[in-house]
Amino acid sequence: MWYEKTLKPLLFKLDPETAHDMAYMLGKLASSSPAACHFIGKFAHTLVPDDPFTCWGLSFPNRLGLAAGFDKHGYLPAVLQALGFGFVEVGSVTALPSQGNPRPRMFRLPADRALINRMGLNNEGARRIVDRLIQAPAVQIPVGINIAKTHNPQILGAAAIEDYRVSFSQAVRFADYITVNISCPNTEEGKTFEDPEALSRLLTVLMAQPRRRNNRTIPVLVKLSADLDAPQRRELVSLCEEAGIDGYVAVNTSGLRKSLVHSSDAEIARAGRGGLSGAPLLQRSLDTISDLHSLTGGRKPIIGVGGIVEPSSAVEMRQAGASLVQVYSGLVYKGPGLVKQLRESLGTIRAESLPIH
Repeated sequence: MWYEKTLKPLLFKLDPETAHDMAYMLGKLASSSPAACHFIGKFAHTLVPDDPFTCWGLSFPNRLGLAAGFDKHGYLPAVLQALGFGFVEVGSVTALPSQGNPRPRMFRLPADRALINRMGLNNEGARRIVDRLIQAPAVQIPVGINIAKTHNPQILGAAAIEDYRVSFSQAVRFADYITVNISCPNTEEGKTFEDPEALSRLLTVLMAQPRRRNNRTIPVLVKLSADLDAPQRRELVSLCEEAGIDGYVAVNTSGLRKSLVHSSDAEIARAGRGGLSGAPLLQRSLDTISDLHSLTGGRKPIIGVGGIVEPSSAVEMRQAGASLVQVYSGLVYKGPGLVKQLRESLGTIRAESLPIH
């Protein structure tokens, strides 16, 4: 409550990206201080007991993770562990560094508890970020790396696949799992690898790459768009299963605006193009998770993300078939206290309320 009553009004007076940068800077400072992380962790972990879960040979202290998009540069795993997250996904990272799109490129829609961003995959490049993660103090939670195509419309076709391959080969050096982001809607050329032919070529190359490290095979997940219809999902999942993908992340941000019911037309127009995240994505996330669970017969783990602003939303994702859940936009509206609330709600789930695997 202190966040919503005190800090949030101050942050919401700032440009959304400026507020994000301030939060990131504080997190970076805390991550660099073992004493700060110890203090944060001692406080956070006395609030909620762990709920261990094992998946892909990885031990998750709880099922709540931070989604890709917040820690693009790999500075924050230590402080995020201290805050109580059970895992973290860094990125998206790309083969080449990118400044992303011009500002302003992030917008709030408070009435809908939503964000629209067209950041453009701004990051320092895969090699530099992975080097940083390798050199940082070790954490005890899984750290995934989300890879995407470099933000450059001239990188197309075979060059785009090679771009992914370079990022993949870097991520394998550190990642506990790799998420292949085929669905980013705010790249400069506006294209994705959700075209079946393009996806098939991409997965053929990536799944042939070496991915053994420390006597385990690094799992590969695919992140799907919120905007796919059921036949499109069925076709893409069939290709992923043929390729031997280890799991799915559902869903990425949306290019559509039909789920915005409280924001004014002027606010939506002011934000313009980009990926919609936050509360309006929940139903599409749930539908996609349920469909993926059905299409895979419950055999492939799913990370549910998109629309978690209330603790009940995390429960709904688990009940739809997600093994793990991630949050990002909800933290903008609810603050770090949401981590405790989500972990508490996930800990109340009864096994009989979950879909049969």
